[in-house]
Amino acid sequence: MTTLTPCLWFDTEAQEAADFYLTVFPNSRITETTETTYYGEAGPRPADMVLTVEFELDGHPFTALNGGPEFSFTMAVSFQIDCTDQAEVDRYWDALTADGGQESMCGWLEDKYGLSWQVVPRRLLELLADPDPGRAQRVLAAMTPMRKIVITELEAAADAA
Repeated sequence: MTTLTPCLWFDTEAQEAADFYLTVFPNSRITETTETTYYGEAGPRPADMVLTVEFELDGHPFTALNGGPEFSFTMAVSFQIDCTDQAEVDRYWDALTADGGQESMCGWLEDKYGLSWQVVPRRLLELLADPDPGRAQRVLAAMTPMRKIVITELEAAADAA
């Protein structure tokens, strides 16, 4: 089976970012196979600087790369976090917006490294899939101006007459 592994390009923060993400997501670790590689005397970055960090977030493989300042993240690519309830939404939202992260709209945020995340409660998707198009449209209208998604407000909008 082929494994798809997102490679996250950082300037110099690959190890720091990987360590941070390990504190945010359960069942996460630096992988034991390759773990961390370093630049050598051949460059192009300083010798002994971290080149790559292989890690897993809740069992999903990632690579963090210190590639240099040439590229940065955009909201065109994001990672969606499927949350079971409001407490989980709040926990991820607070952790990922801490220390310089930025809230965006409709459950999107950028963490302190500029990586975009969508913090999505399952209940939102259930309400949007409601067979009553009026309920689904009221939920969509309520969600659109939100930053962090608030489930009780979505449910109230769905039930509004």
